Amino acid sequence: MWPIAEMPPLICIPMGDPAGIGAEIIIKSLCAPELASTCRPVVMGDVRWLEQAASLCRKKVSFRLLQQTTPDLHQPGQINLLDCPITNIDNIMFGKISAASGAAAYQFIEQAVHYVQQHNKSAIVTPPINKLSLKAAKIPHIGHTEILASLTHTHDPITLFQVAGLRVFFLTRHLSLRQACDAIVEDRVFKGIVKSYQILKSLDIPSPSLAVAGLNPHCGENGLFGDEEVCAIEPAVMRARKEGWNITGPIPADSVFHQALNGDYDGVLSMYHDQGHIATKMVDFQRTVSITCGLPFLRTSVDHGTAYDIAGTGQASEVSLTEAIKVAIQYTDGNHRNQ
Repeated sequence: MWPIAEMPPLICIPMGDPAGIGAEIIIKSLCAPELASTCRPVVMGDVRWLEQAASLCRKKVSFRLLQQTTPDLHQPGQINLLDCPITNIDNIMFGKISAASGAAAYQFIEQAVHYVQQHNKSAIVTPPINKLSLKAAKIPHIGHTEILASLTHTHDPITLFQVAGLRVFFLTRHLSLRQACDAIVEDRVFKGIVKSYQILKSLDIPSPSLAVAGLNPHCGENGLFGDEEVCAIEPAVMRARKEGWNITGPIPADSVFHQALNGDYDGVLSMYHDQGHIATKMVDFQRTVSITCGLPFLRTSVDHGTAYDIAGTGQASEVSLTEAIKVAIQYTDGNHRNQ
């Protein structure tokens, strides 16, 4: 038996949108031997839907049904499950938006949050959900980050992407491009720098170096085509430097991510959603992992959607989910913290 203090981390995995590929990639990930003895995973989902997914993926799986007890070490092909029966399951079809699938996805997340808050040394790893199904179910949140923030009463958590040693933070997330540009003001950029720097320190980087991406091409060329750098980003960087922190920027977005990937910086603060998403996904689309920082627990996620076009075929790749579980283990085990 493991001493309690040395137990591998508990990883809670809500099943995601039933109409998507979530159940299939969970089955495939938890059948692989590479996670054996490194964590204690527990899935929040409907046993009937997971059994169907196992059949679609041609995987032999046994389910260990839990109540609120702590799961054992992971054994490939055995899934610790907190059964959460889907309401209106007959209304859910693979690849189709529906209120039933949106409501189920939300229910699984609620159960995962409740479970993780009762156990120390634990994290949540999320498969994809569908924003339109959430809307159909009248869920008043657009995605996982917003749902988790609401359920934990967390103000403004920040997203970090990690791939191949490249770490990218996002000043803004789900805003239109015009709204994101309007959001680039000095105080917001400074707060983003502070959060990003503190998170890097929490990841056992004692003296982090953080680069701040520019917004406009060539950082606006001193205001020739865009003044956000002059009016907002540069003043925020100077404020941070006065704190004694190693902050560089703004740096043109067409070079800063390459520099960070080569080890020049420990992290990059990007200005908007696609600026950072494109940079990380071009490095390795399947192994890019999303990390939500600032919650009471660590949350990692796949960085792809519900893949409605192949849902129910058993073809979906589990690589991204497996990588998300590995990152959760990395930062939950030992002395790593997400705050």
